[in-house]
Amino acid sequence: MHQKITTLGRLKESGWKSVSIKDELRKNLIKKIKAKEPVFPGILGYEKTVIPQIQNALLARHDLILLGLRGQAKTRILRMLVTFLDEYIPIVEGSEINDDPLNPISIYSKNLIEKHGDDTPIIWLPREKRYGEKLATPDTTVSDLIGDLDPIKAASMKKALSDEEVINYGLIPRTNRGIFVINELPDLQPRIQVALLNIMQERDIQIRGFNIRIPIDVFMAFSANPEDYTNRGNIITPLKDRIDSQIITHYPKSIDVAMKITSQEAWADRADELKIKIPESYRKILEYVAFEARDSEYIDQKSGVSTRMTITAMEQVISAAERRAVYNSSEKTTLRITDLYAMVPALTGKLELVYEGEQEGAVNVAKHIIGKAVNRVFKEVFPDPSKRKGEEESPYSDILSWFEKGNILEIPDLADDSSYQKQLDSVEGLKEIANKHCESSDDLHAMMDLLIEALHQNSKIGKNDLDDNRTYSDMLGSMLGNMTNFDDDDFIA
Repeated sequence: MHQKITTLGRLKESGWKSVSIKDELRKNLIKKIKAKEPVFPGILGYEKTVIPQIQNALLARHDLILLGLRGQAKTRILRMLVTFLDEYIPIVEGSEINDDPLNPISIYSKNLIEKHGDDTPIIWLPREKRYGEKLATPDTTVSDLIGDLDPIKAASMKKALSDEEVINYGLIPRTNRGIFVINELPDLQPRIQVALLNIMQERDIQIRGFNIRIPIDVFMAFSANPEDYTNRGNIITPLKDRIDSQIITHYPKSIDVAMKITSQEAWADRADELKIKIPESYRKILEYVAFEARDSEYIDQKSGVSTRMTITAMEQVISAAERRAVYNSSEKTTLRITDLYAMVPALTGKLELVYEGEQEGAVNVAKHIIGKAVNRVFKEVFPDPSKRKGEEESPYSDILSWFEKGNILEIPDLADDSSYQKQLDSVEGLKEIANKHCESSDDLHAMMDLLIEALHQNSKIGKNDLDDNRTYSDMLGSMLGNMTNFDDDDFIA
């Protein structure tokens, strides 16, 4: 009901009291905790680590920095801090820096209140307008963040350059009584970081050319990649000292959390008329791709493997199945191994390779990681194909014998479901073992496909992967078929 108040006098009569931004954040967080409301809805995997630390920081009225590798929801969390603000606050109408009508700080608002008194007009600012953000690009200036004098404003207002009214306020004072976030803080040049010191400690700003300090009430938050401390820049020591809480973010620690994040974020539901089924094992493979990449010797672990990778990978995989279904005029289909390898373009752009990885090539590294993820899920569901001495006959002997007889399994990428299933059914022993370990009959052929690919990953059968189809054959025959014919000239010194 306060929003109906439009003058300073009526605001005073209402009993409304000014509250500092940090007290406001603290107050509203306490309300959410008491009401058992989700504090950061949609942020998964941080319930016992990052989120409690952020809550502690807000309760302690601390400025904070989220430190973590790329794709760890740092910016998303910081943007959600606005939900801890009051729905509306009053400001002096026309104020550039959200002046509190009861405690004005700008010369504009002070003059206006002196002139109109209790009739000074006020407006109510929604919480969304009280959030400011700046990506710390190298060309960011002190003027951008803090402000500077404006000769054009001085000329148009016929004011001297020494007049406080000619100040052109920067982004931070324009977010007075709100939240200001600087992303990728180390990218900010050291001399620009120095300009933040007063805000962080003394809570005021100084404008070049003016012998005044303007008190600013702002909650400061930052994000940074830990590797940026050495790769692109540093957070200067005095600024690090003034940031009260440093909170370390992380990637999902369990496969279940990773799957929930991808399901939540990926664009999976495309159209009601086309149904694409994703077997649970295939969802796991997709997530294990990220887990394997984070352990791979070919990937630069200091750079990280973003959760955005699995989200875009899921979308690519679904698109591959969707394209095949549309091509065959089908109303539904199930994911196949071929579709999983369609995620390669989503991986190559998001994996930073070390020297060994560059030597192998981005596409080969991506396929290698997918293969490892396939094998990992395979061994969770099926018996390990590595036969040891003294063990009974391999459960895959019928399948391997079928290939040893010279049979070939060929699966075109765009084959319709009927042809695809018929090809897999032709492999002796394949359906029988898949049936033993498949939880859902709807996923039977997808699991048969997984089993065949995993046997290749375990060097039991060969594979020839062409642009539009894949062919599996006997391992020895595949090796011989791939051998190059040499000319006598090749051996001449």
